Amino acid sequence: MGDKHIAIKKPPNAGSYYYNYKGFHSIVLMAVADATYKFLYVDAGTEGGATDGGTWSNCSLHDAVEENRTGVPRPESLANNDQPLPYHFVGDDVFALQIWMMKPFSHRSQVLRKCIYSYRLSRTRCDVENAFGILYQNFHYFLTPMHQHPDIINLITMCACVLHNLILIKYPHSISDVDREDLDTHDLIPGGWRTV
Repeated sequence: MGDKHIAIKKPPNAGSYYYNYKGFHSIVLMAVADATYKFLYVDAGTEGGATDGGTWSNCSLHDAVEENRTGVPRPESLANNDQPLPYHFVGDDVFALQIWMMKPFSHRSQVLRKCIYSYRLSRTRCDVENAFGILYQNFHYFLTPMHQHPDIINLITMCACVLHNLILIKYPHSISDVDREDLDTHDLIPGGWRTV
């Protein structure tokens, strides 16, 4: 689970409503992606000036999770283990810790096992970052500020996410240049989409 700020031209009479902490005007794309970089959930349109916590609490997935309406599969056992484990969302530090949300430990924690856990969890989040990167690589108009009305930008963004998924379904092997881990050094090898 993650979010991406989509740069926009400042709407008329918007004040600082869309001005984000990164120093530009934006709307926020909140998304959940799977291991094949397809979007399972997207919500676009929150003003860039909203806090990360506010963005999350205002999206429809938040309410669905809180009301147990997400359709998340029931707990399943892993290989060589008969204990069922529940499914979880994986987020970063901006999300509050919940029974259904896994997030890294605070950076202040120096205990080795917590550092390893946080590292591995961060690598899991690469899937949503790769999904965003592939989206931007395929739809270059996200690379410069968009000049349409925010409602139109929301619609364009949602359509691009649907097309993104259709491309990955039709051509699953076309996406090869994504972030990955060097198996020897455990360093992150940046994907080619980062150079777009």
